[in-house]
Amino acid sequence: MAQRGGGEERVGPGREGAGSRRLRRVLRVLTWLLIGVVLLVAGVVALLHILFSGNLEGIDIDGQLGGDRPRDVPNGTMDLLILGSDSRAGQNARYGRASGARADTAMVVHVAAGHKEATVVSIPRDTLVDRPSCRRPGGGHTPARQRVMFNDSYRVGGPACSVKTVEAMTGIRMDHYLEMDFAGFKKLVDALGGVTVTTRKPIDDRDSKLRLPAGTHHLDGEESLSFVRTRHGVGDGSDLARIELQQRFLTALLNKVHDRRLLTNPAKLYRVADAASGALTTDSEIASVKGVTDLADDLGGIKSDRLTTMVLPVDYDSADPNRLVPRGPQARQVWAALRADRPVPESALNARPEPARTDPHPPVTSRLAPVPR
Repeated sequence: MAQRGGGEERVGPGREGAGSRRLRRVLRVLTWLLIGVVLLVAGVVALLHILFSGNLEGIDIDGQLGGDRPRDVPNGTMDLLILGSDSRAGQNARYGRASGARADTAMVVHVAAGHKEATVVSIPRDTLVDRPSCRRPGGGHTPARQRVMFNDSYRVGGPACSVKTVEAMTGIRMDHYLEMDFAGFKKLVDALGGVTVTTRKPIDDRDSKLRLPAGTHHLDGEESLSFVRTRHGVGDGSDLARIELQQRFLTALLNKVHDRRLLTNPAKLYRVADAASGALTTDSEIASVKGVTDLADDLGGIKSDRLTTMVLPVDYDSADPNRLVPRGPQARQVWAALRADRPVPESALNARPEPARTDPHPPVTSRLAPVPR
């Protein structure tokens, strides 16, 4: 379920093997895409100082969470929560039928002391967690609840509730928060001049109105959003089919961001940097040109072969096989390793989900064990 830096792994047969390997590759590409966006914004600070100061949106996470958090350990490490938000209101309403907003992608990024290596742990959005009580953006508090999907935290309490839920799960204080939403993603693709992708099979998704024959296509921002969101028009309609499309698209997008021709075209670079900065929402500490620049300096020294990506060890839920639950021992090993700034044990890196039980009266195994603060 994980990969430490290095090269390609062979994809073997089996339900979990092929899917988890595809997911690992997507996680690596998505992680570097988000890091690349941060580096891109920071790289043109001198040119766009005034523009970016107005574009970057910051959220006072510390102010909303108060003092009930894991302690801040001054050991030179840095921990970030990165979300891709699935908001279905305003500009994002056309991209789905569901109401509200959820965290479509969630990654905990642990940057080791020295800032030369990092571990990225993806939390599947269908993972059942115990959500703490959170302050509502409009006032009041949400009640604590057990066995809710992870991405529901964002829906009921916004970014601060997502951070609080992750801190309750991990026992790790999140130093920073980064988010990119659908609308910002679309603008970034358009600013780049679109992205070229190749599909092995035709896509026909009535929900997103995306229809592509097999072959090579140049997609604009609107089409790109439909492309990475589609699941009903490809393969068996599962997340694995969508993951494969996302992998190809994000690889193409990352290559476009790093294209040298972009860096030598000031007008285009301006548009891309404007879109990238406008697409990002961060905690208030880094919601400035200096803040993003400092963060880029922290992340810029991490080479791809020093980046470990993994999925939180999970099992299929015994009560609902469409949901996942953290696998107690291995999940605790992951968070304990990050708290101690140590490599994640191989037993946790290679954990594979167990199939759901068929026992009509299964034992309750989905409660999260308390973590040290």
